[in-house]
Amino acid sequence: MPLEIQIGDIVQMKKGHPCGENRWMIYRVGADIGLRCTKCDRRQLMPRSKFEKAFKRKLEAPKIEPSE
Repeated sequence: MPLEIQIGDIVQMKKGHPCGENRWMIYRVGADIGLRCTKCDRRQLMPRSKFEKAFKRKLEAPKIEPSE
């Protein structure tokens, strides 16, 4: 069963980024997952299978306000 992730989610990975940050924002979801480092804004694209192995936990979900 695939992970329930959405664009805008903040996730933590098992390994940190070389800049020292371990929080990533999801910017693309599909066969590949697009990640953006929350400290240095570097972008990384990885296959979903590799992402699911490196994924540790979801920290925040995007805040969606109800439309009127």
